[in-house]
Amino acid sequence: MANIIGVRFKKPGKIYFFDPDGKQVEKGNYVIVETSMGMEYGEVVISNRQLPQEKIVAPLKKIIRVATHKDAKQNEENKKEEKEAFKVCEKKIKEHKLNMKLMDVEFKFDKSKILFFFTAEGRIDFRDLVKDLAAIYKTRIELRQIGVRDEIRRLGGNGVCGRELCCCSFLGNFETVSIKMAKEQNVSLNPSKIAGCCGRLMCCLQYEQNVYEEKLKRLPKVGAIVKTADGEGEVCGIETLKEIIKVKFRDGDETFFKKYNAKDVKIIKNIEEVEEDNSDIDKEELEELKKMEELDKQEKNM
Repeated sequence: MANIIGVRFKKPGKIYFFDPDGKQVEKGNYVIVETSMGMEYGEVVISNRQLPQEKIVAPLKKIIRVATHKDAKQNEENKKEEKEAFKVCEKKIKEHKLNMKLMDVEFKFDKSKILFFFTAEGRIDFRDLVKDLAAIYKTRIELRQIGVRDEIRRLGGNGVCGRELCCCSFLGNFETVSIKMAKEQNVSLNPSKIAGCCGRLMCCLQYEQNVYEEKLKRLPKVGAIVKTADGEGEVCGIETLKEIIKVKFRDGDETFFKKYNAKDVKIIKNIEEVEEDNSDIDKEELEELKKMEELDKQEKNM
């Protein structure tokens, strides 16, 4: 077992584990730590806790110290300088006539590095811009291109559910979201209904996906032949989470339907592979969804 604390540098943001170095650090305290990006000022969101070694990535770095009043003041000064640096960088972008949009500026705690986050369509040659910024601030400068998901996270907003966007409130990492998830969850494949404020497939499609996948493994597929208390029929619909099967029966020229609990149905002949039938989906909408999915993959590989 290892004694750890959880530290977050931005809200929302990923939680990183550190060794408290024998100190008792309470939730809500601030600490100074060394990261691969430089020295950071972060908030403790998980107080001292024992975790199995296999759940942490070794070696675990020790905190440098619990933040002092002087550290807090330094962090406030950094935040003020970030705002000034934002204005300076925007001015330089215009001077160099670069087709990019500055989104955020982040100073490392000890000012050993300044990161400038921006969005742009395609690649940008910003070498001259970096030289200008390095000449002004006399430290390492890094320009980092981000995707539209990160852009919206920094801007903030509310989703169609009326709540604050997940990416702005609690999501630490962006998980892969696909059209397949929407299909398996029987969600309307209308881009306006399953796209978030960022124009990409909504992150919440991923939340229940593991449950759907686990249940779908046990349930018959649409088109399967099943045996019920009323005889043999063909599965024509599934309510996955409730595990309810809708079965179609034929009696001569008549057709009727009935619903059953999955446990009361025996699969006689299942369908292993079903070719995707997109005939009832608007082709333009499907292409738009595929474009969203592809752009999301490209941004993850930036």
